[in-house]
Amino acid sequence: MGGLTVISYEEKIMKHMFIKSMAIAATLMLAWNCSDDSSTSSPSTENNVPELTVTANTWLIFSGETGYLIQQPNEVGVQVVTDTRSNPVGIYDATTKNISDVEGNVILMDVDLSTLLVVTPQRTIIGLDGKEIRIDDGVVVKEADPPQVPEQPASSSTPAATVTTSSSAPASSATVPSSADTAQVSSSSAKDSTASSSSAKSSSSSAKSSSSSEQKSSSSQQPEAEPLKYVQGGHSGSGWATRYWDCCMPSCGWNENSGGNPTMYCDAKGKNRVEGGQSICSGGQNTTCTSQIPIIVNDKVAYAFAAVPAADGGKCGKCFALEFTGEGKYETKANHQALRGKTLVVMASNIGGDVNHGQFDVMIPGGGLGAFDGCSQMGWGNQGEKYGGLLSNCENEVGYDGDLLNKRKECLSRKCNEVFKNDEQAKEGCLFLATWMEAAGNPNHNFKEVECPQALKAKWR
Repeated sequence: MGGLTVISYEEKIMKHMFIKSMAIAATLMLAWNCSDDSSTSSPSTENNVPELTVTANTWLIFSGETGYLIQQPNEVGVQVVTDTRSNPVGIYDATTKNISDVEGNVILMDVDLSTLLVVTPQRTIIGLDGKEIRIDDGVVVKEADPPQVPEQPASSSTPAATVTTSSSAPASSATVPSSADTAQVSSSSAKDSTASSSSAKSSSSSAKSSSSSEQKSSSSQQPEAEPLKYVQGGHSGSGWATRYWDCCMPSCGWNENSGGNPTMYCDAKGKNRVEGGQSICSGGQNTTCTSQIPIIVNDKVAYAFAAVPAADGGKCGKCFALEFTGEGKYETKANHQALRGKTLVVMASNIGGDVNHGQFDVMIPGGGLGAFDGCSQMGWGNQGEKYGGLLSNCENEVGYDGDLLNKRKECLSRKCNEVFKNDEQAKEGCLFLATWMEAAGNPNHNFKEVECPQALKAKWR
């Protein structure tokens, strides 16, 4: 991003997945010249912008002593790469995972965004464990110790670069839109996924029985609805809800990140509470507890945990009421309309390097792994699109026309029952998206800070 504007020629490049040296050079130069910021209208090598100054969460990678910033995808999916002073140097191809310079030459190969540090507009660097390192003005921070990325990829693995937050790198949780967002770009905005095909008719009967049984089990511990108590002067605004479940230990599980009130975390199976240790996403065994799945209060109110923007890392333990508008960020279908007027109260338990202002990345099993995959020991099935999970698979399977309200719900219910057949708790959480949330991807909402309901407080610790 960095204020760059995309032109139609870029769209042609991405559409045909055809990157040639002159095309890349023209794309970068034109995009730079169209920038809204006149002070950066040309890619001068004497740019006085302080190093690591970005306008949106951006991936950082080092090759030897050279640093590169990989911008979030723009409207047509192009990811511009700059040096550490925001001068454009090339383009990142998410398909090949290569960085090419303006002449089309590959600079770095096999660059896995999920293993990179994230630089924020607040001039901090987010590390693997979700902690932030302050950037001294004009200094490239090396304390994070990002490993060098090999010039030639290892034949069987992703390069060891550096890491970001537990909920996602720019693109959960980049701001590549989560899940349904990908309807208009590509399903990867759903973060890691897979698809399968089946008959909607046959799945509808199984979906109906399965979802009702799951609803029944969840209602056995259904809490009393609490009146919303708005916090005077609290944070409010509008935005949209994405979804993820990466199994990583939540950032708010660290005492220093939560103001002395850390949320609980569990063992590698997500069932037994533990104390101390490291996140499974940074070499330890600590994970998100599956007991922190969404809670259905009634047809109009539900509770859940969520990741908030990295800049809001201090909001650990705060709650926000999201009232859905009946519209979606990337599309508006019957699913979004059916969600109109419902309120989801979320408690901030994590931060996301790719989560934007107004965006709440709701913790829902099967919602997409995001930048990290800590779920390998859970015994679950395929988690679907990296950004968007199982629902993104269903969106691709059933298409974008016809009776989407029922088709998407039926498809998602079927997948939840299959993928989480060995984990009733996770399955119940997955079905929340298919039932209460009407299988609506990336719904818009208006939000206000509220006092946290007891049902969420009880699951915090």
